[in-house]
This record gives sequence, C-alpha cells and structure tokens, in this order.
Amino acid sequence: MAGTGKRETLTEQLVKQIAERIAAGRYKRGDKLPTEQELIAEFNVSRTVVREAISNLKAKGLVQSQQGVGVFILRDISLNAFRIEEENLELMEEIISVMELRISIELEVAALAAIRRSDEDLRKMKAALDLMSEAIPRGESSIHADLEFHRAIASATRNKHFLAIFNYLGEVLIPRARVQTHKLNGATQQEYLERISQEHQQIFLAIKNQDPDGARAAMRLHLGSSRDRLRLAMERSSRADTG
Repeated sequence: MAGTGKRETLTEQLVKQIAERIAAGRYKRGDKLPTEQELIAEFNVSRTVVREAISNLKAKGLVQSQQGVGVFILRDISLNAFRIEEENLELMEEIISVMELRISIELEVAALAAIRRSDEDLRKMKAALDLMSEAIPRGESSIHADLEFHRAIASATRNKHFLAIFNYLGEVLIPRARVQTHKLNGATQQEYLERISQEHQQIFLAIKNQDPDGARAAMRLHLGSSRDRLRLAMERSSRADTG
C-alpha cells in the first residue's frame, strides 16, 4: 500500500493469524498445533516462514515444542497487559483501528465530562484551546495543546481509569503525530488545524453547557471526520496499487 507505511511480512501475518485462532479457541489450549506441512499448505507460505512464525509464537509464550512430537499450545497462556504495538502504527489500517478505539472511549468521556466538569476543568480546557489558537498562525505544532485538551476532558469525568488509559495511549491517539493528516484532504496544515480547533470549540461549549448529548455528538463529529479521512486515503491508495 503506497504511502501508508511498511507492509507486514509473511511471518508477521502468519503469527497474527495463528494467535487470533488461539484467542478465538479454534486452536485449543493444550492441543497440538498443525504440522509444518499442514501450515505450509493452508497458508501457502514457505517452510522458513512457518519456522520463523513458530519461533515468534514461542517467544510470545503461546506455544512450546516437544521433541519428536510437535508444537503444542500452552495451557496456561499469560495475559499480557494491554498495549498498542507502536511499530504497527506505520500501517494505515492500524491507525484507523486506534481511531475506532478512541471514538468508542471518548464519546462517553465527553458525555461524562459534560455532567461532572468543574470550573477548574473548564479553565484547563480553555487554556489548551488558547494554546492551539496561538500556535496555528505561527505554523507551530499544536499536538501538545491537542493532547492537553483531550486530557482535560478525561480528567473531568472524575473516573481515574479514563484518564489512565488516555495517558497511556498518549500521542498514539493523535494520528497527525504520525501521518500528515491535512494532506489526505487536500488542505493546508493551517486550514486543517483551524478546522480541528473549531471542532474542539464545539466540544468545549457542549461540556461547558453541561449538555452530554451535545458533547457526545460534537466528539463523534470531531473524531469520526478524522477516521473517515484516513479511511478514504487508504481506499484511494489501495485503488492506486491495484490500478
């Protein structure tokens, strides 16, 4: 996919597919994994790819080899803490997936913030908005101000878990920190950031007015527009590759 970052290798794709089957129960814990030859035939890959994938799965703690018998799925697979593999964010599909996660979380965050916000929360949001407004005409990055605005909204929910997950995700949640999002819609950076600033203002006003439905709708418009621009760019790139 041109212009959207590196492709997954065949090994990475195979590891992902096998891990997904284990998670879904198609390959049951304690059972023997299909043989090398069976995996080669099913996934149409080389013996080298299969062996590299098995080594990767061992390193992830999903399978183990039994000499002369085969490879078995571990019965007790440790649950890893949630994390997003940042190297995968070079792939447009992964950026869109993160946007979908962000949308599902932040719509409710905005609604709760509208109900629970304090005057101090509003002050923090307004300060972040002012920072962004000042940065745009100077041609400076407004990513920090963007993060601070959304962080202030998460804090206003009075739910520490929303704030914790936002702090963990950090700049992963701002796709233009990784791709020049404004170019996807043929806009200049200043035009794009001015539109983002206007969307932020609508979210802020709904929270200030303690309008949870309005805050949810404004956040949906803000984040949904970003997701749709990314998806359109991916579709265009895919058509260009196949054309």
